[in-house]
Amino acid sequence: MQLGMIGLGKMGGNMAARLRDKGHDVIGFDFDPQVRDVGSVTELVERLAAPRIVWLMVPAGEPTRSSIRELGELLAPGDLVIEGGNSHYRDDREHAAELARRGVEYLDAGVSGGVWGRENGYGIMVGGSPESVERARPVFDALTPDNGGGFVHAGSVGAGHFVKMVHNGIEYGMMQAFAEGYELMAASGIVDDVPGTLASWREGTVVRSWLLDLLVRALDEDPGLERLRGYAEDSGEGRWTVQAAVDHAVPAPVITAALYARFASRQEDSPAMKVIAALRNQFGGHAVTKAEE
Repeated sequence: MQLGMIGLGKMGGNMAARLRDKGHDVIGFDFDPQVRDVGSVTELVERLAAPRIVWLMVPAGEPTRSSIRELGELLAPGDLVIEGGNSHYRDDREHAAELARRGVEYLDAGVSGGVWGRENGYGIMVGGSPESVERARPVFDALTPDNGGGFVHAGSVGAGHFVKMVHNGIEYGMMQAFAEGYELMAASGIVDDVPGTLASWREGTVVRSWLLDLLVRALDEDPGLERLRGYAEDSGEGRWTVQAAVDHAVPAPVITAALYARFASRQEDSPAMKVIAALRNQFGGHAVTKAEE
């Protein structure tokens, strides 16, 4: 199958490579001239045989919105756009409506797999009409793991990015639990081999997982994690998951706490903890640590 891929970064580039490995004809565009096949989106569309399939892998927000607008001007009725970035699910509905006015079909596809996806396959979560999903199914089959699984048609437009958002929120909670367990064992004075303990959990335990495998790998490369700062960004999906939980009155304390822990990681000296220290000193005469100390 032939398709265009817009955005050839760490995810899009590896996805395009996996599709080519599986025998698909991929024409790629990126602002980096060293990785692209064509010099513009217009040239990409012209190179594709109608009816076209274009997979969009650019950052969420304005980059995606501007790409949708550009494709709307270039594509023809019967063409299909797959938005594979991490857009908000409500934006998908606007994108789909904008393209539908021009007769262009739309699917939103949440993609998970990171830098290992080219080798191992990706998890693909799709929202849109059954007809559009079936039309693009050969592409999804090539991207998902060779041993099966990893694909879901989650529902109508927006459902793919909604479940990817929830997936990433769960990921926040799982990573935070491993991080807290690591710190507790390291601080205990009882456990002599924390990395070995974590490695032992990879077989036969209920917490074995790919995230645990990656943690063990990270500790193999840097046993004390001394080359890293304890600073963690959030890409947006965690915030959206927490907001969706509020919108639907669904309690999500673990995901919320994991998100807040990332915020805390960015503070060199927490203002909130300064307030707590001051209050403890005021009502109980508890000792405080001066800034110069």
